[in-house]
Amino acid sequence: MFPYFTLFGRDLGLYPIMVLCGIFSAGIYACYIAKKFEYDYSDLIIFLLIISIGVVVGSHLLYTIVNYKNFIYVLDNIKKIDTFKKFFNILNYLFGGSVFYGGLIGGIIVGYVISKKDSKYLKFFDIGFTSIPLFHFFGRIGCFLGGCCYGIRNKIGFMYTINPILEANGVKRFPIQIVEAIFNIALFLFLNHLLCHKKMKNKISYVYLSIYSIGRFFIEYFRGDVYRGIWRSLSTSQIISILIIFGLIIRLYYINKKTSKRPCRDAP
Repeated sequence: MFPYFTLFGRDLGLYPIMVLCGIFSAGIYACYIAKKFEYDYSDLIIFLLIISIGVVVGSHLLYTIVNYKNFIYVLDNIKKIDTFKKFFNILNYLFGGSVFYGGLIGGIIVGYVISKKDSKYLKFFDIGFTSIPLFHFFGRIGCFLGGCCYGIRNKIGFMYTINPILEANGVKRFPIQIVEAIFNIALFLFLNHLLCHKKMKNKISYVYLSIYSIGRFFIEYFRGDVYRGIWRSLSTSQIISILIIFGLIIRLYYINKKTSKRPCRDAP
């Protein structure tokens, strides 16, 4: 739609700019809430920085897994990589893209590991999960401007003409990125309400994962970019959404089972 603009003779991509806006907005929000709850700033910043490692690694790794055919192609032509320039170009080819769910899963895993080593980080999970849809809102606006994650062909929509993905150009596309951006900002406002009113304490992660997974499953039907992976009529994100829902059901089942086994305090 509007993937870049020129400033002082340089082309600047709007997608990375919007991602940066999302990072700063989510970070400022997290710090504001931490101050409101009288949490230690330094602990929160350390928590977010460590988790960001898992987010970056996970998002790029899942992109590579989804596009595994690229990896096979590189292996078949590995003898042609005879210079450092070609090597770095191959790395960009394999790991240059990112997948949101990969970053989410990577961040959760890293957060779980560090909280197991030091329980003081557990109190930041509610803040972290509330911040995610705020960041994601800006990211999806960036997708709309950049032209990635484009929607299906539709009479109601926008037409790309300079999209770097050639197949997206020349036809009207449903603005699914805008729809998902609205969905994320609405989810953020809802989670912020729960957080500020101290509802669902230590369970906001479950609320976020369940609502986002269900919403993302249906949003995927309006996506038109098949390059992200289709497995037996379901996209990669739809399969992950289903797995997350089943995982939450199993997790909540065991939590309730464990709670029900506790002896009643009023029992003789």
